Amino acid sequence: MMDLTSKTIVVTGGAGFLGRHVVQRLRKDGCRKVIVPRSREYDLCHDADVCRLLKNAEPDVIFHLAAKVGGIGANRDNPGSYLYENLIMGTQLIERSRQFGVSKFIMVGTICAYPKFTPVPFKEDDLWCGYPEETNAPYGLAKKLLMVQLQAYEQQYKFQGVNALLVNLYGPGDNFDLHSSHVIPALIRKFIEAKNKRESVVPVWGTGKPTREFLFAEDAARGLKMAAEKLDDAEPVNIGTGHEIAIKDLAEMIAAKVGFDGEIAFESDKPDGQPRRCLDVTRAKERLGFEAEISLSEGLDRTINWYIDEQKSKSAA
Repeated sequence: MMDLTSKTIVVTGGAGFLGRHVVQRLRKDGCRKVIVPRSREYDLCHDADVCRLLKNAEPDVIFHLAAKVGGIGANRDNPGSYLYENLIMGTQLIERSRQFGVSKFIMVGTICAYPKFTPVPFKEDDLWCGYPEETNAPYGLAKKLLMVQLQAYEQQYKFQGVNALLVNLYGPGDNFDLHSSHVIPALIRKFIEAKNKRESVVPVWGTGKPTREFLFAEDAARGLKMAAEKLDDAEPVNIGTGHEIAIKDLAEMIAAKVGFDGEIAFESDKPDGQPRRCLDVTRAKERLGFEAEISLSEGLDRTINWYIDEQKSKSAA
C-alpha cells in the first residue's frame, strides 16, 4: 500500500469539479505536497508544457483528472475536439511521466468507454464486447485508448498505472451551464428556475426511459485516493454505487425536492444516449474495500442546497 502523505502529488484538473474534491480529500488525509497546475500556465495539449510541468513539479504521483467533458448535447456537437483533446492530453502526459520517473499514474476513465449494449451491470471484462454509444463514442474511445496505453506501458516498461472507471458524478461545485452540464445539475437548475418564474412546464431531454448511475463527488474522491494507495496494476476498476435510476424517476425526484409541481415534458425527439448504465462494483469492493457512502437522496439535497446558496451569494454581490 502506497503512503501518499510523503509523496509529491500533481492533480491535473485539480481546480475543476472532481479535482477540487480530490485535492480536498488528499489534503484532509495528510498529503502535504499537492500541486494543482492551471491551464493558463500549462496547456496539457502541448508537449512542451507537459515537460515543463514535470520538470518543475517533480511529482511522485499524478492524478490525471483534466478532461474536456459535457453532456449528450455537448458530445454530439464537439466529437472531434472531445476525442483529440482528451487523447492528446493523456497520451503525452503518460509518455512523459514514464520518461520523468513518475512512480504512479492514476488515470480517471469513464463508463462511456463501455459498449452501447453492455449487459447490466457493467463488468470490467465486458469493455471490449462492442462499440460505445454513438453520441459520446469519441470521448469514450479516447479514454479507452489511454487505459490501453497504461496496460501496454506496464507490460513493456513496468510503468505503474491505475485505471479507475468512474460512473456519472454530481455534487457541490458541479457545472450548471445548461449548454454543457450533465443531467443532474441541468435538472436542478431547470426546476429551480421554473419554480422561481412560476412556469408550468419544464422540458427534459429524451424520453426519460434510460437509466443512469450516479456517484457523489466526495465518494468519487475517496475511491480515487484508495485506488492510488492500493492498486499496483492497470487492470480497470469500476468505481460507482451499483444502483441505477431511470431519468424520468430522477427528474421527478429533483422536481419534488425543489418544490416544482408543474409538468415535466420529455422531448422524445432528442437522443437518449446509452439505454442503461449500472456498474458491477464487486472489483472495487474486493480490491479497494470501497463502497459509496452518500445516498442519491442525500447527495441531491446537498447539491441543491449548495446551488441555491451560490445563487443567493451571486444575487447579493
